[in-house]
Amino acid sequence: MPSDVGRDTALAQEEAHVQIDTVAWVTRYVGGSGSDRIEFDLALAPGDTVRTVLRRLSARFPELQRALWDPASGELGEHIEVVVNGAILGVRHGLDSELKDGDRILLFGQYMGG
Repeated sequence: MPSDVGRDTALAQEEAHVQIDTVAWVTRYVGGSGSDRIEFDLALAPGDTVRTVLRRLSARFPELQRALWDPASGELGEHIEVVVNGAILGVRHGLDSELKDGDRILLFGQYMGG
């Protein structure tokens, strides 16, 4: 008779993931054309927050690092909007909100004009 122990161990070892979507001109910072959408699926470690996941992604892309983070304060800059599970950052989530499996983050550029 097969044991459920192996199956339970395999389920426990499955990683949690978060999806990060970059759209429009933000994709230029992650190897895109500036008019497309690029998605990333990142594994979550226990306790990962919006900040730690964005830091991990931006560490892979120096141009995103410069565009996303203010070098003087170390906080988010003002030109890229962050949306977590459909809500703009600061509404339901902050940078230090813990993420869970299946959460989605969207990065898109703010548009300014007059």
